[in-house]
Amino acid sequence: MNLTWLFGFLFFIQSHTANLPETLTIENEGENIASMERAEYQIPFPGMPLIDFEKFNQFLDKLDQQMYLPPENAYIDDAGKIVSEKPGRKLHRKAFTDLFYTYFYQRGPANAEIPMLTVYPRVDRDLLAYIRVKQIGQYVTYFNPSNTTRSHNIELAADAINNYVVFPGETFSFNRAVGRRTKEKGYMRAPVIVRGELSEDIGGGICQVSSTLFNAVDRAGVKVLERYSHSKKVPYVPPGRDATVSWYGPDFTFKNRYSYPLLIRAKAINGQMVIRVFSSDEIDYEPRLVPKASKMLPEEINRDQETKTDD
Repeated sequence: MNLTWLFGFLFFIQSHTANLPETLTIENEGENIASMERAEYQIPFPGMPLIDFEKFNQFLDKLDQQMYLPPENAYIDDAGKIVSEKPGRKLHRKAFTDLFYTYFYQRGPANAEIPMLTVYPRVDRDLLAYIRVKQIGQYVTYFNPSNTTRSHNIELAADAINNYVVFPGETFSFNRAVGRRTKEKGYMRAPVIVRGELSEDIGGGICQVSSTLFNAVDRAGVKVLERYSHSKKVPYVPPGRDATVSWYGPDFTFKNRYSYPLLIRAKAINGQMVIRVFSSDEIDYEPRLVPKASKMLPEEINRDQETKTDD
């Protein structure tokens, strides 16, 4: 390397960074949201400063988390009206890095507007309007609404999968869609089956939602990938038609093998757990024959069968 060129370059960097502002103020729409002290991200080096990329990347992660706004999918409300989607935003990391380089090595501004990227939702109103047309699967199970904790858990889990869209070739996971069942999410203690015995745990009752979903999508002819039955017969579906789930255990999964997205509509109301599956009117699906659930309440079935389960 030509030493004259190297020393000239170092002199240029040093002379152009000597009088830079020590603090970079980051703004969003005119509001100060963060600041960076130049010395904090500088590694001493003879003739020129170097960037401490470990600290810089940590700052980027924190800033990205602070500014991230998740997108909101379009959905169908209880009145059947489509509510439009809302785009989100995230930090434009490359643009911000370029901005920081300008500030760090050149005579950049002491204030900078944070660069953001738009994050678009997976489901917009046009897609929903296209796939809400044809019902290809449906199933109803029954529960006792006077059992308030169990009913509450069923309603929460039903809301979690309501308006869920499964794209062609995509695998649906009940555990992933509903998420972990915790007190913080509003789930309550209710009866569950554990190794064949009746017990109580947070989220008891949601297996009725997963079992109803299994029968609805099975009627629609989807490809079931993972399904497990309870260790005891449950009263809300015919024998062998249940799908037990647990956050640290079994899951219920299926794959959309059709060329069109599937829309899941789920609602728990007046002692009925109702799930319907929709798609485009152009879908060529293969329905299956699935036995209906008994309209007797679980407590009545339990008395007849002399067994106790409310999972």
